[in-house]
Amino acid sequence: MNSGALKTYLAGAAETILAVQNPDGAIPWFKGGVIDPWNHLEAAMGLNILGQRQAAETAIDFLRHTQLDDGSWWGQLGNAVPIDMELQNFTTKNMDSTSKVRDTNFIAYIATAIYHHYLLHGDKDYLAKLFPPIVAAIDFVVALQNPEGDIRWAAPDPHTKEDDALLAGNSSIYKSLGHACALADIMDADKTAWQTARDKLGDALAHKPLRYDRQWASKQRFSMDWYYPALSGALDKATALARLKKDWAKFVIEGYGCRCVDDEPWVTTAESAELIITLAACGEREQAQEMLGWLTQFRDDKGAYWMGMQVEMKQFWPVEQPAWTAGAVILAHDAIYQITPAHTILTH
Repeated sequence: MNSGALKTYLAGAAETILAVQNPDGAIPWFKGGVIDPWNHLEAAMGLNILGQRQAAETAIDFLRHTQLDDGSWWGQLGNAVPIDMELQNFTTKNMDSTSKVRDTNFIAYIATAIYHHYLLHGDKDYLAKLFPPIVAAIDFVVALQNPEGDIRWAAPDPHTKEDDALLAGNSSIYKSLGHACALADIMDADKTAWQTARDKLGDALAHKPLRYDRQWASKQRFSMDWYYPALSGALDKATALARLKKDWAKFVIEGYGCRCVDDEPWVTTAESAELIITLAACGEREQAQEMLGWLTQFRDDKGAYWMGMQVEMKQFWPVEQPAWTAGAVILAHDAIYQITPAHTILTH
């Protein structure tokens, strides 16, 4: 399939994102739903891949205008939390200051989105405009690194006083720090502190497992904590592949995709897409392409993607088509079919 045909095939996924994007550029999970910086940017990158540059830049502008003075953003609900009917009328206005968090993984992801934009368009003037917000965001995240190398999952606000690091979140931060360093090179800026922080974080991810999820014992059931270290690039290829092989049967339902949690027959489209990207990053492109074909069954007749399926009941659940799901699917297709100059953003 050539790039033109693939972009046509994925047009429905882009329409899913455009349909929920607010006039101010914010991309909620679904119409009227919550917004968090990570999923917002995942959707924006999907738009950018499919030629929707203006919509993607409007999304990025939303974050530029809502960044806090210290370089952070308020996050809302994490992308591993299932959507249910009670969330249909949930908005950011329902949250008080004691329940909000500033997730370091969410904050660091701006570097990934802007590097992705640069790889697509080569626009250094645009990068120069966005570089100060990136510096503020990455400096904020790096300041929350522990001496052992792991990075706190959130800023020490009233609701997040516990000092813990999340394995999947730190894996994503490691990737984002690499992108931040690449942007610093383009801008001829000093990256020493960022590179040092990335090296320490990589060492923690590879060699200090006890630094992670110390107060989140149930996190081990989530597939993201299985594949994200392999996706991060912090592990050597042999170790990454061994990690994937070890728990493959635990998290993958053949012919369907990747479970969200290991104790439920619930395959989620976004996690499956991320696992596909992980396989490509580890050199398993044939297996990745096969799994990409499985995602067709989660696509409706307009080309939009359901969040996931309860496999035993053969029912789509929840009955939602989140913007971040569409973004992840688009990124996976680019990673496999290499339809844009930014196809290596998560596999390099």
